[in-house]
Amino acid sequence: MKEYDVIVIGGGHAGCEAALAAARMGMEVLLITMKIEEIGQMSCNPAIGGVAKGHLVREIDALGGEIGKAADVVGIHFRVLNRSKGPAVWGLRVQADRATYRAEMRRRVEAQERLSVKQGHIAEILVDGGRVVGVRTETGFEFHCKTVVLTTGTFLEGLLHIGLVHFPGGRFGEPPAMGLSESLRKLGFTVGRLKTGTPPRVDGRTIDFGMMEAQPGDEPPTPFSFETRPEEVRNRATCYLTYTDERTHDALRRGLDRSPLYTGKIVGIGPRYCPSIEDKIVRFADRPRHPIFVEPEGLDTEEKYVNGFATSLPEDVQWEALRTIPGLEEVEITRPG
Repeated sequence: MKEYDVIVIGGGHAGCEAALAAARMGMEVLLITMKIEEIGQMSCNPAIGGVAKGHLVREIDALGGEIGKAADVVGIHFRVLNRSKGPAVWGLRVQADRATYRAEMRRRVEAQERLSVKQGHIAEILVDGGRVVGVRTETGFEFHCKTVVLTTGTFLEGLLHIGLVHFPGGRFGEPPAMGLSESLRKLGFTVGRLKTGTPPRVDGRTIDFGMMEAQPGDEPPTPFSFETRPEEVRNRATCYLTYTDERTHDALRRGLDRSPLYTGKIVGIGPRYCPSIEDKIVRFADRPRHPIFVEPEGLDTEEKYVNGFATSLPEDVQWEALRTIPGLEEVEITRPG
């Protein structure tokens, strides 16, 4: 059996960059992911960058990474945020086509020399004499290596919460990674739990965009990568802005007694700058409204992403609250938050 210099566990944003970087440094690399078709999957909203995150993408690009280049290829909406402030805090944000981005990143990974890709569920890190020597899959098969890089995202013993119902999952519709957390505990690592939320996805055919404010991309659009020529990128879609109001907030408040966030079901620490909609109405109770951006999931689907409405409230509360928002009065949810 071939021994690798580096094994990367997880094929998301970080895993792709880690595997590509190591292979380009002359190492023999194996990227192991639970589902090869999901390499490069955009777990949350189909966008790259934004305030602060856009700086990070450009730093990765300067170091030879692929995320900025891939975003330029599949981007459908380019916009620099924070234009009203100084250039130091401008943040480029690119709305991408979710399916095309995934395919583009997989193509780049599979084209890289010295980089192999295999599908598998890693359940254990193998250690001998205090040094990593490989990994073992849930079926008992072993891959040997000198170094392991963990880029497991939301999958380690992942739990999904919708209201007071919770069930195992790494992403909605995908199983979690079980076993690896226990392996880390046995090696002496402390394993904690983080929390993140996603908004519902909705059917764009049930939205009244005339009630919303169009948010076109910048003209001319700005690419992410230093290697992309400006004429190579173009806007192909529009985002829309609307707002919650007191009717929305009242509907959300009525559901707080069934919120896993406020009943103690969720114990993980959430992201500081991406609070859920129920967290917003509690922490910022004096604000009469909150912005909601309706964004395309891609060019070949009618599904839209309701940015600003991340939630773990019950589905009936999500339906009621969404339908108080201008333009979403008749909206149909395709996937709950």
